[in-house]
Amino acid sequence: MDRLSNTVRPYAWGSTTAIPELLGVAPTGEPQAEMWMGAHPGAPSRLTRTTGAAAGREQSLAEVIAADPEGELGRATVDKFGPHLPFLLKLLAAGAPLSLQVHPDLDQARRGYADEERRSVPIDAPHRTYKDASHKPELICALTPFAGLCGFRRPDEAAATMAALGVDSLKPYADLLGAHPEEAALREVLTAILGADPAETAETVNEAAAAAQRLGGALAPYARIAHHFPGDPGVIAAMLLNYVELQPGEALFLGAGVPHAYLDGLGVEIMANSDNVLRCGLTPKHIDVPELLRVVRFEPTEPGILRPEASPSGEELYETPVDEFRLSRFDLSPGAEPVDLTRSTPQILLCTAGAPKAGTIGLTPGTSVFVPAGEKTEVSGMGTLFRATVVA
Repeated sequence: MDRLSNTVRPYAWGSTTAIPELLGVAPTGEPQAEMWMGAHPGAPSRLTRTTGAAAGREQSLAEVIAADPEGELGRATVDKFGPHLPFLLKLLAAGAPLSLQVHPDLDQARRGYADEERRSVPIDAPHRTYKDASHKPELICALTPFAGLCGFRRPDEAAATMAALGVDSLKPYADLLGAHPEEAALREVLTAILGADPAETAETVNEAAAAAQRLGGALAPYARIAHHFPGDPGVIAAMLLNYVELQPGEALFLGAGVPHAYLDGLGVEIMANSDNVLRCGLTPKHIDVPELLRVVRFEPTEPGILRPEASPSGEELYETPVDEFRLSRFDLSPGAEPVDLTRSTPQILLCTAGAPKAGTIGLTPGTSVFVPAGEKTEVSGMGTLFRATVVA
């Protein structure tokens, strides 16, 4: 078991205070959006082994795994996912809305990646859509009240929101939402929003934002979104989606084809180790509209808030339909017997409250450890730990 040193990514939408407050350090004044825990090549965690040939030398977790995949990940994980850690764990702190986006399923990712490779689209090109051949399911668990958008609303609900704003240029979209079937109506409206004249769209968005600010209530989130993205068509697209407010401990699972955006709050996020994102608004980045329309699932859905399921061991599991990651939570009490977390799969343990111990390593909020597959692992003390691992 090894303590991890992790990188904080300073994306512009990040909160300037949430992660520093969790860590108990002074804010720098700069946005601190995500703390990454894992072996993603963009910012792998670092550790220092005390034994072996590399003892005393700081290495990236990616290097450690590459040197002995089966020893670190276990044979079952390597057989199922290859010699790489298949998930990335994060602390995510949103102080402003993230881009409105959707992720492909595995077949779409493989096809899209192969097509762009065949066409020799540079992997770092701004218009490149598929960075790898993997899907990117993800889950966000709230540590504070957490706001987001997730999945399509019923078209009549979206039309009512547009009508309530009283903006004449929104009326054509509201009228289209009355078409049947609902899936066709949603597709037609999103296509129209993304294909509209930018200047006219900007004027519509600004009028809608002013109305939302004036009227408040359930319309207030659209004013806040437009404040960060004035004139962006994604503000209108956001009206098509469910607005969700998670309470601490609640979570959302985002599967393939589900449009979503995180708006505000601090949470623990886990995802398949992929960079495949198709954006559909609230961003200056490239929007691949034809591919987006192939990937989005145009069906009204309930946001599906997850609450953990408790087990006799004290583990509270967030059930998801994917194998690349498995997220659970332990609330430890002082004086209780140590909890055995030994597994045949790799684990990252993240403390979010209190001062528990993982083996002999004392943890504080925001600190984490990597546990190789099969290593004897007990946790004790008082506090909250999240466990990230795989299903293999």
